[in-house]
Amino acid sequence: MNSPILLIHGGAWAMPDDAIAAHEAGIANALAAGYALLERGASAVDAVEAAVAVMEDDEAFDAGRGSFLTRDGRVQLDALLMNGANLRTGGVACVERLKNPICAARLVLDHSPHVYFVGTGAERFAMQHGMALIDNTELIVPRERERLMAFQEAELEGAVDTTFSGPVGLDKEKEDVTLLSHDTVGAVALDQHGHIAAGTSTGGTLSKAPGRVGDSSLIGCGCYADDESAAVSLTGWGEPIMKLVLGKWAVDRVAAGATPAEAAQAAIDYLYARLGGHGGMILLDRNGRVGLAHNTPRMAWGLQTADGVQLGVTRNP
Repeated sequence: MNSPILLIHGGAWAMPDDAIAAHEAGIANALAAGYALLERGASAVDAVEAAVAVMEDDEAFDAGRGSFLTRDGRVQLDALLMNGANLRTGGVACVERLKNPICAARLVLDHSPHVYFVGTGAERFAMQHGMALIDNTELIVPRERERLMAFQEAELEGAVDTTFSGPVGLDKEKEDVTLLSHDTVGAVALDQHGHIAAGTSTGGTLSKAPGRVGDSSLIGCGCYADDESAAVSLTGWGEPIMKLVLGKWAVDRVAAGATPAEAAQAAIDYLYARLGGHGGMILLDRNGRVGLAHNTPRMAWGLQTADGVQLGVTRNP
């Protein structure tokens, strides 16, 4: 019997000092929910779903309630859940009426021969399998209305480079990364049975075009899990991550003999060297080895094992 492990992240970005406490509290709550299941013998998939759902319900994160708003002032959510034991996967994207998209992803994983549903089709599938639909306004908080308004005013004043598809605040000449739009959440877990799983959930980027889907819910990009290699969840600027299929790139390095710590750092280095991308990653293999890396100013994360809890907001110099 294996000793269970749960490793989660709450986004890699330029987190301001006054947001650290809320993120650490949210990470601690998510760890407690997921690890309690692992201690009772639940699966890695159960633990990942539970941990991510807690963060979706926490307004501190860009997932579920409190997410960034699209250009037209709505919340659109993406999520993916993957079981490393059998590679079963469930994903949803561009959903607007589901409180917890990671739970909808679980329904797809468990009850559908398909892998991915989007928009109203995803909402209909979730409703048919017992999830309640909500009004989109229940996902919106005043902070995000104000943030969207300020961003769009800056656009009108020409203070935002709308021709550049990078993260908000990234100056191409100065490489001044503020990464205001990156607070995706994710989790990876190892259960007592020796299986691993991964999940990722996001509200996307600030003032994104309606219908835009980032890396978070795409297999091999923002999330991947395979008992023969590792489980991974990513956060950051989605377009470069998608182009490199960076999650699969990292777990393949583990399969080839790298430790998760080595693979995570190599992947983030590759992301920047190849495409100038910024983000963060957590990795966990079936042997219980963990790795995390990021090239953003900060990343929120937490780890719980039989030895106790570690959590914090790491900072790059």
